[in-house]
Amino acid sequence: WFLQNRVRVFYFTMLKGFSDSWKPFLLILQMISENSTGNTFFDKDLDWREQKALESLRSLFTKERLKQVLAVLNATTSSDNPLSLESLRKKNHALETSTEGNEDKMVPGFGHGTWIGKGSQALNDTPDMSLIHERRVKRADELRNDDTVHKFEKAAIARSRSLHSPPLGNYTIWKNEYQIGNNFEDMLRLMQDQIIMARVYSGLARMTNNLALHEELETQLAKIALEEESSDTDQLQSSRVLDTIRDLGQILARANEQLYGCKLVTNKLRAMIQIAEEELESTQTYTTFLTQLASKAIPDAIHCLTMRLALEYYLLPLPMRNFPRRENLENPKLYHYTLFSDNVLAASVVVNSTVMNAQDPSRHVFHLVTDKLNFGAMSMWFLLNPPGDATIHVQRLEDFAWLNSSYSPVLRQLESAAMKKFYFKTDRSESAESGSENLKYRYPKYMSMLNHLRFYIPKIFPKLEKILFLDDDVVVQKDLTPLWSIDLKGKVNGAVETCGVTFHRLDTYLNFSDKHIAENFDPKYCAWAYGMNIFDLKEWRKSNITETYHFWQDMNENRTLWKLGTLPPGLITFYNMTLPLQRKWHLLGLGYDKGIDVKKIERSAVIHFNGHMKPWTEMGISKYQPYWTKYINFDHPFILSCRLFE
Repeated sequence: WFLQNRVRVFYFTMLKGFSDSWKPFLLILQMISENSTGNTFFDKDLDWREQKALESLRSLFTKERLKQVLAVLNATTSSDNPLSLESLRKKNHALETSTEGNEDKMVPGFGHGTWIGKGSQALNDTPDMSLIHERRVKRADELRNDDTVHKFEKAAIARSRSLHSPPLGNYTIWKNEYQIGNNFEDMLRLMQDQIIMARVYSGLARMTNNLALHEELETQLAKIALEEESSDTDQLQSSRVLDTIRDLGQILARANEQLYGCKLVTNKLRAMIQIAEEELESTQTYTTFLTQLASKAIPDAIHCLTMRLALEYYLLPLPMRNFPRRENLENPKLYHYTLFSDNVLAASVVVNSTVMNAQDPSRHVFHLVTDKLNFGAMSMWFLLNPPGDATIHVQRLEDFAWLNSSYSPVLRQLESAAMKKFYFKTDRSESAESGSENLKYRYPKYMSMLNHLRFYIPKIFPKLEKILFLDDDVVVQKDLTPLWSIDLKGKVNGAVETCGVTFHRLDTYLNFSDKHIAENFDPKYCAWAYGMNIFDLKEWRKSNITETYHFWQDMNENRTLWKLGTLPPGLITFYNMTLPLQRKWHLLGLGYDKGIDVKKIERSAVIHFNGHMKPWTEMGISKYQPYWTKYINFDHPFILSCRLFE
């Protein structure tokens, strides 16, 4: 064993030294054995590697040991033995054949850096790094070639098909991750996926002039659309969906074989997504348009109620049109409310909810202001349905002689031809294509002076010192008496703030690119809400709040400071004159936010249906409507005759 391993080491050492030609291993050992003491072999012209190899052999083997090795080799005749003579002859012949007439190449089994060239010239050197770099650059250029990329794509597609080939009738775009489930919803989702892919392949078939496949897919899609309109039982629907999945799956599997291409399918899906996004945007715009259109209209039932009440009022004798307890209207020791509205039913809910939750209704006084069109109906309702022991009074906007265009800039602007042109005679139209922003300009409240009366409260009630302003789309759930005992600390307005971390601040409502706004106001000043505000009228008069409002309203005649509504001028007018109230007093969002916590609603003193989904319309959020409707007497004969909420 020892000799065999030593000979193996010697054998490979000799192969590395003699790269041009080599003697059979037996001959080498014989020469070493015969010349172990002489210099016949070493006198030849040998290079340094050959001399080193022979010197190593001479030091390893004595003459007697070499004879023993030769005897072992001569006795080995099996060709399976790697040390046999037959095996050595075969290897010698293979090596000689591999170097004849070939270009430069690495000899198999040789160490790194030994190359065989023409003429069996040994090159003991590592490959040139510049050649490696050139080959890499050449390979990179080949990979960038379009033909090469196309070849790789086809190979990847073939590879993906070999990994997963869906059987006919079981086609799904989700491949292995999504298969038909056991319930009806899973089958519907699979069918919807198939419909999407059918539309993709239908477009590709038409694009590639495969009209037969295109017609087959379109026929199947039309059949599905027709079946969706039928009113089958659940069992029939389940069976129909399974048949559709099977039939459509077979067509898609064939289409997949004929038309599948990564770029084509990807581009088609992207186009479909873009079309779907455009359709969604159009639908949302149209929905917003219809929502705003419906929200600014009074339902027929409320119109009916208004007409019947007005008729009854003007048939009433003059002495019977007066409200009782008129002496309380200017008593500063009572709790006074003001409400500006042209909606009879909404105003009745505000008054009823306030009175029903008050500890002592007799100390509460309600001042309602409406226009001449609704004055009769509003008066008749509260004459027929007085708010218990509370005091109520209804006034007409047109009876305020001081409210004219020479005194009020906003009234002058509303009556001006320029304002009417801005609101009604521009390119804006009442259509979905005009956009939801344009429709806001057609909202009647922006053209109604009732909406701006909140800036003239001290002028309307000259003898009052404190008053609570309420919008007509609120519901009162708690006793509001404690609000009159709040110390406003010299401020004019007490209101709940609406600002968060980054929204509902002054820069949301005002144009800070205008120097008049930028120089006088902080863009991060916190906004607050109208709808429930306690006003100190003494401080109001002392600070000339109404005159401040007139100044900024004149500045905004060309509508460069703000565009719409009364909140922006309110934020300017009461800037640094507002005391924040606790949030429990006023909760907003019931006219647009469907996710308000019920507990939050129930612990709020006033809930506000601000937004387009008013509770008296069919668009009202159903889960919030009971908070509003519970203050309506549906057994009232006028409400019954007008079929309210039927």
